[in-house]
Amino acid sequence: MQIASVIPVKTFSKAKSRLGLSQDKTQQLCKIMLEEVLSAISQSQANKTIIVSRDEEAFEIARKYNAVEIFEEKENGVNAAVALSEKYLKENGFDASIVFPQDIPLIRPQDIDALIQFQKTAQSLLVVPSRKFDGTNALLRSPFDVMETHYDEDSYKIHLTTGKSRNIPTSFVLINRMMWDVDDRSDLEFIMRNIEKPDLSEKLRNL
Repeated sequence: MQIASVIPVKTFSKAKSRLGLSQDKTQQLCKIMLEEVLSAISQSQANKTIIVSRDEEAFEIARKYNAVEIFEEKENGVNAAVALSEKYLKENGFDASIVFPQDIPLIRPQDIDALIQFQKTAQSLLVVPSRKFDGTNALLRSPFDVMETHYDEDSYKIHLTTGKSRNIPTSFVLINRMMWDVDDRSDLEFIMRNIEKPDLSEKLRNL
């Protein structure tokens, strides 16, 4: 089975306003987090990574990991970005996709492999929630167009209920490191204290 990872990347300078950081520090933080996610994916069982963005700095990072670049003419949200990736997935014979956000820097390759192992049937939907059980921090769709995405709308619950309402085999999967995203300063402080990735903690402290 050919599985692609899709990462919609918002323009760094416009991201993470709730953190209250300067624009320069916000951009540096976004670069660090994206690199952590790309590094984990590159060492996992996923076959290809796709970046959808209009930020050249994001593409520069993506090139280090041989990711496919899809330029977004206008930022219309995560759902539109994911939809842009589907033409590439179809043309290149992918069976499934996993949508990841750029802000889950604790993720490790084995977390991605564990999620893939949960995928047992040709048609399925696997949802990894955010730790607050409101957002979706990973969404595995098989096939990749089995259902449209519903980000920015209490997405975790909507993905689950929509999948089940359409009789798609649907499950939620709890993978701790995937569930830690960075939305506010307390999230950032938690990750800086995390001992699993000391290099990441050091980079964040130096922002």
